[in-house]
Amino acid sequence: MRSSDVHVSDGRVSDGRVSDVLVVGGGIIGLVTAWRAAQRGLRTAVVDPDPGGGAARVAAGMLAAVTELHYGEETLLGLNLASADRYPAFVAELEEATGHDVGYRACGTLAVALDADDRAHLRELHALQTRCGLVSEWLSGRECRRLEPMLAPGVRGGLRVDGDHQVDPRRLAAALMAACERAGVVFHRALAERLTVVRDRARGAVLAGGAELTADQVVLAAGSLSGRLAGVPAEVLPPVRPVKGQVLRLRVPPAYAPFLSRTVRAVVRGSHVYLVPRENGELVIGATSEELGWDTTVTAGGVYELLRDAHELVPGLTELPLTETCAGLRPGSPDNAPLLGPSALPGLHLATGHYRNGVLLTPVTGDVMAEALTTGTLPDEARPFTPRRFSPVRQEQPA
Repeated sequence: MRSSDVHVSDGRVSDGRVSDVLVVGGGIIGLVTAWRAAQRGLRTAVVDPDPGGGAARVAAGMLAAVTELHYGEETLLGLNLASADRYPAFVAELEEATGHDVGYRACGTLAVALDADDRAHLRELHALQTRCGLVSEWLSGRECRRLEPMLAPGVRGGLRVDGDHQVDPRRLAAALMAACERAGVVFHRALAERLTVVRDRARGAVLAGGAELTADQVVLAAGSLSGRLAGVPAEVLPPVRPVKGQVLRLRVPPAYAPFLSRTVRAVVRGSHVYLVPRENGELVIGATSEELGWDTTVTAGGVYELLRDAHELVPGLTELPLTETCAGLRPGSPDNAPLLGPSALPGLHLATGHYRNGVLLTPVTGDVMAEALTTGTLPDEARPFTPRRFSPVRQEQPA
């Protein structure tokens, strides 16, 4: 697209042309899809009332392919590792293209245990990681505290994972916005209300207010809202649901620095808690996991539980200023894995259901979706995550 073309629309008119690709959803998954599609020469548009928002604005940004491993998710592990491997080159390309610093840190992660039960659980996780060929090092409690002196004296042991890194999702979203704009992506700042289907093929979307957008291919990348777009046939509607997560942000004053040098995480009383230190002095604490539908209320109980559990890990954090409390909705799927690529409806692709791995899976999702949009096929690493693995999905259309 020429620099004289219109790049932003209020939903009425963009530049009068049909798009090759219309991406419904402007979170980081929709943005990386649009950027990679535009790089492939496809005329691309994004429809979202607030592009650059979504679940990523709440996420902590852990790139934790190893420490996020769960039993039964070995197939997902392969995709997570593939994306983690691409992150350094992805960040370098994105920062060079935009001039934006995305806060990528190869600082590693320390998962610790606070009591005997936690220690047994962490030992089992270490055994699973070893069976999967992953690199992690078991440390004694003393060795953990030597790495992170702010840890509580009661830490019983831990896993050092140097390959689990972090990125700042808010900076990442801003950089992807800039990359899309520079690549000629058109933004329609409006809500997509209905998918347009013509002769059994997806052909665009109707926006709030009645404007119609036409495209050769449509990508549904609306996060937890992906299952609510009207006009999508019931057997194609993605089975995603919202999973609420509350997150806290604290500030580490210069007098307290360095506070933590790497991400620290643990299971405390059965709940996962993590502390992610940023280079700019921010400390992110998260996250609750609540099946409460579309509720995004920040609750006193959620804040209390996060602070209580984090305090058991790092007692000194209660002296830090609390700067933000927020809640977001992760897009969960039945098997906790994303839905990527062509759906059973011709012309409609899905890029949703990333659950707790959306930030981690950003690079590989962009590559996978660009390949699917240009060739109609999925790369080998993404084939287990085809949306068709859930077909037919029996859901009623939302009112």
